[in-house]
Amino acid sequence: MDRRAAEVKALEARLAYDFQDRSLLEAALTHSSVSDGANKKIRHNERLEFLGDRVLGLLAAEALVRQDPESREGELTRRQAALVSGKTCAQVARGLGLSGALRLSGSTSSQGGRDNDRILGDAMEALMAAVYLDGGLEAARAVFDLAWREALAAAVTAAGKEPKTALQEWAMAQALPLPVYEMVSKVGPAHAPVFTVEARVQGYAPARATAASLREAEKGAARALLEREGVA
Repeated sequence: MDRRAAEVKALEARLAYDFQDRSLLEAALTHSSVSDGANKKIRHNERLEFLGDRVLGLLAAEALVRQDPESREGELTRRQAALVSGKTCAQVARGLGLSGALRLSGSTSSQGGRDNDRILGDAMEALMAAVYLDGGLEAARAVFDLAWREALAAAVTAAGKEPKTALQEWAMAQALPLPVYEMVSKVGPAHAPVFTVEARVQGYAPARATAASLREAEKGAARALLEREGVA
């Protein structure tokens, strides 16, 4: 057994799912770069990625409603967006060791394709579509519940936490530096100041909030960033 075949077999074990149609699995793990040039007939994962995005949306919504039946629609929508985002899909892919099972062109691999968020996220979506087509919704649900277990727990837990704590834990979960808060302005009389604060997380656009105290402005900025990224 060659190295990639061993990686694919290990991936199936981590998914706790054995494919009946091996061509679906191969297509899900094949990047479009492989079909360039003389290999145009090789099936790659772009079409499966399209379907996988829809499958994931359903499974994430279902899981959130099941775990937190009292949440409002807006909260559920934001958490669902976080669960199916490209960054989360890439994190799940890394957790499953999907990188080694990918089939990439030599140039894409040498350029860091195996650790590229976009490539990993797309492959994860395609893999979920492949499971759905091969084994149906129940099989896809079982894989989702296993693979997204940590991400789902984090999304549900973050909803009830103080915003600065939730933002810090979200950044740490992505192996990013801790959030930084910067006072942008302080206006008004001494007895009634108004603070504007900016919350920053590396790799993301900053978010601002204004409040009558520095602490509340920081909390508001943290909340604004979380909500914009679909976490809170």
